[in-house]
Order: sequence, then structure tokens, then C-alpha cells
Amino acid sequence: MSVKGRIFGTVVGAAGLAAAAGAVGIARQSRVIGNRQAGDEVALGSLRSAPRVVVADDAVDLHVEIDEPADVGGPASTDDDITVVFVHGYSLTLDSWHYQRAAYRGQVRTVFYDQRSHGRSARSPEDHCTIEQLGSDLRRVIEDTVPGRCVVVGHSMGGMTVISLAEQFPEMFGDTVLGAALVSTTAGGLDPGRILFPMLPLGLGGRFVGRAVRTLDRGHKVVDLARSWGHAVADVFTDRYAFGDDVPAALVEFVYGMLNATPFAVVADFYPAFASLDKFDHLGALGTVPTSIICGTDDKITSVGHSRKLHSRIPGSSLLECEGAGHMVLLERHQDVTAEIDDLIALALKEERAQAEEERR
Repeated sequence: MSVKGRIFGTVVGAAGLAAAAGAVGIARQSRVIGNRQAGDEVALGSLRSAPRVVVADDAVDLHVEIDEPADVGGPASTDDDITVVFVHGYSLTLDSWHYQRAAYRGQVRTVFYDQRSHGRSARSPEDHCTIEQLGSDLRRVIEDTVPGRCVVVGHSMGGMTVISLAEQFPEMFGDTVLGAALVSTTAGGLDPGRILFPMLPLGLGGRFVGRAVRTLDRGHKVVDLARSWGHAVADVFTDRYAFGDDVPAALVEFVYGMLNATPFAVVADFYPAFASLDKFDHLGALGTVPTSIICGTDDKITSVGHSRKLHSRIPGSSLLECEGAGHMVLLERHQDVTAEIDDLIALALKEERAQAEEERR
């Protein structure tokens, strides 16, 4: 497996959150923020629950983990509870939500899954490595794991997955899906060079990068030569392109570990989906529910302009820009990100209650 392919082809991750309304009592989800786990108290990526398989509509097995409040000392879940479904980014795994998982563990019902061909999920046929298929996968996960209503949270490719869900299944929004969060993501207009080869100057995408990806995927000798770059160089690139500010070395290693574990063939399979992404005209359903958008101002993968454009195209959405943070804002500024999810859940439930009251009149 190519170190060069893994470094250049995986520094993009995934999915989405932002400010919504003040986090005031979330019914059964209410908790004392000061008592929640910070995530630093447990080893990065070590949070686990019993594995479960959700079978996608093309028979690909998706690895899913559900944290039930009752499993870790919290109140038992009921059909009236809200579930938060987290969708990770490109070349990452469900472990990328480590801090958010720690924060909500025992407090809110949460669902995490590895996207097809990522982490512990099964490998997808190449022709099904599309954003549309990822949206269908999210629908299946929701159908199989959410007993009532949910909020969906997507980072990078995970945010694109949420957007695809909204495009293909708009009827779910306002009914099953009460709110959505988009972290470090976009609905289109990506420079391919930013996705696969972020260290190349803007504009060196398109045909050049596509040819490079095909060459690397075939095992060209440049792939073997790149192995000599070594782990230290990989860390430098991961630090530079995944984060904005200086972060602890453990975070860099954590992200590198996920990127490094993703075969370059998977990276290559998904490349065409990013190059052709164009969904800014299909955001309507997201405007019918509270939608939060969050990003780092120093994101080198999906620049802040993408989030600002999403904000301008989704009526009623909120935007939080984390000054100086990079693409992995969910790790780098995890407290801000989690606070935004708190606000989103509160607003989603508040609007649902208001609608229910209106219907009873």
C-alpha cells in the first residue's frame, strides 16, 4: 500500500455542525455539561459498543455502533427520544467522532457507523462509490437504528452524505429527521487537487490529478518510491492539511492512523464522486429543518467559502466559523463543535414541539 497514496489521497474527512439556538433543557436528553466526559480521559478511538450490521440496498454490510443511555448508566431510551446519527468523512472512520461520542455517552442516544469501504464496513463495488449511494446508505442506517426521530451530523464526505439524503429523500426531513449539521463540507465546486493532493497549487486538479490517481491505483513504481518518505513525513502533511492551529501530537497520530489504514484503492474509488459533485441546487429539504453549518477558517480541504455558500443557500441555517481551525475542526475545537450540536438538538426539539402544539389547536 502506498504511503504517498495514503498521505495525498486521504486528508479529507468528513461532516458538519453549527450554532442553532440556546441549549435549554433537552427533555430526556438534558444533562449537566460540566459532568460530561471530555474525551481526554479515555484513549483516542477506544470508545466502543456492541457491533451491529446494517445491510445497504446493494447488500454491502455497514458496521454500526449504538450508544444507548441505558448501556452506560443513563435513562433507558424510548420511542420519544431523539437519536443523533454521526456520519464520518473520507478516509476516516466512526472513531473520528471520539470527543462527541465521549460527551454524549450516557446522555443521548447516538449512532455511529463506518461508511462503505471505510473502517470495519465491507468493501463496496467501485461503481457504487458515489455520493448518491452514500445518501441511500444513510437512509438505511436511519431506518434500521432510529426508533423515532433523529438529528444527522456529517463531517466532510459525511456532510455530502447528509446533503445527498436531503436530495433523494426530502420527505424524511421534518418527519424523521428533525435537524441536520454540516461540518467542513460542501455541495460542490471542489478543486480535485484540494481533495486528493492538497499540497498541489489550486488549479492543478482535473485531468492531471485524475491521471495521477489512476497511475497510483495501478501500483506504478512511484508508489513504491513514495514508501521511503516514511512516517515522519506523513505526520507533517497530516498536521499541515488536517489542522489549522498547533495541536497535540496524539491528535496528529490519531488522524494519520485512520488515513493510513484506508487502502489507496478506496481513495481512488471515491475520487470521481468529488470531482463531479454539484448539489447546490438540491438543498431545499435542509431549509425545512434547523440546519447548522460549522467550519474552520483555515480549512485547506473544503475552504470556509464552501460553508459560507451553504449558509447562503439554506434558508434559516446558522453558521459558526472557528477562527484558525482546520478541516478536522471536530477534533481541534471539539468543545465548540459539541456545544453547537447541543444547540441544534435543542432547537430541533423546540420547533417540533411548537409544530405539535400548532397541530393540536
